[in-house]
Amino acid sequence: MAAETVSRKRSNPSQPKKNPLSSRGVQVGIILVVVIVAAVSAWAVYPKNASNTPTTNPVAVFDTSLGTFRVELFRDKMPQTVNNFVRLVNAGFYNGIIFHRIGANFMIQAGRYLDNGSQKTSPYGNIPFETSDVKHVDGAISMASTGAKVGGAAEFFICDGAQSFLDGNYAAFGVTISGLDVVHTIAQQENDHSESSTIGTPLQNIVINSITIE
Repeated sequence: MAAETVSRKRSNPSQPKKNPLSSRGVQVGIILVVVIVAAVSAWAVYPKNASNTPTTNPVAVFDTSLGTFRVELFRDKMPQTVNNFVRLVNAGFYNGIIFHRIGANFMIQAGRYLDNGSQKTSPYGNIPFETSDVKHVDGAISMASTGAKVGGAAEFFICDGAQSFLDGNYAAFGVTISGLDVVHTIAQQENDHSESSTIGTPLQNIVINSITIE
């Protein structure tokens, strides 16, 4: 179509521009929009991967002679280690246990000695070493064992400050989510320095009165 020449004369009212969509075209367009919206909504609601559906991790509540703290246990990442710990908790294994090894800026360890000096062993024995991407961040809980990449039984430790050199060598399976100041306080108690200049047995018993699972 030839381009219109611009006129300086007064022109008549211009005709309405022709709608480029016919009535049939409008109907088809509406249908397409509805289909697209429905597809997007279904994609957003439907889980992309069943394995990515949210899971609820248990929380362990530590009632100690120096205060209470709560630890989320990463069952979604460390199921075997967490299930072993929860089973011991539910059996009352840790009630009356003391933190027998502490060190400021390192960790607090428990799971073996009672406050009367006697020892306990897990009725379930050792579990295999389990690993994941869980890190030894400040407040992380991890399995104690006889060496790197060795499965443990009942003893555990909680980090006082990040201990990244332990990552991949010990089975971290959760993290403190409240009461981290209590963990720090326990780590800073006086000890006998029987292991090093900073690590040893507390001079006064620090007792785990109970651990319960939320």
